[in-house]
Amino acid sequence: MPIYEFYSPDNNKLYQFLARSLAQGAKIPRCPDNPAFRMERRVSRFAVIGNAKEDTGDDPFAGIDDAKMETLLADMEKNMGGLDEANPDPRQLGHFMRKITDMMGDNTPPELREIVKRLEAGEDPDKLEEKFGDLAGDEEGAADALFAQVMKKARSSRSQPVRDPKLYEIRDYLD
Repeated sequence: MPIYEFYSPDNNKLYQFLARSLAQGAKIPRCPDNPAFRMERRVSRFAVIGNAKEDTGDDPFAGIDDAKMETLLADMEKNMGGLDEANPDPRQLGHFMRKITDMMGDNTPPELREIVKRLEAGEDPDKLEEKFGDLAGDEEGAADALFAQVMKKARSSRSQPVRDPKLYEIRDYLD
């Protein structure tokens, strides 16, 4: 008896359905969460056995789960909305960046830890950018590079569908 996967783009969720016959597997079921949602057939992933690890490269956010990233993004929206872009408060920037570096844990570069410490002490962000600007690896400042990495992680975590852990009987969701 095969198990088929279907994806609902309306709620970005993957569902697994058990088909008791091949004829059932040829049909597209209704979405278990909302019958009005569209469903698309997906090719199932293969199981991988072993200790293979994903190459995370230089991603300082490797290993951070989606729930923590969503919390960080919501907090970022709240904090950034209150910043004066023309004259940001360094302590407020430092407080926000502290949350990011705490989440990064051991992946936080020492230079970034120093920047956060100095921002929290009230040092001028422009002067810090002059001193530590090469942390980004190009003409952008360290804060811009960190923000870009946060946004990259957010986009990748949001684009991944949520996998519903339940196995559904396909016959219960066919018209």
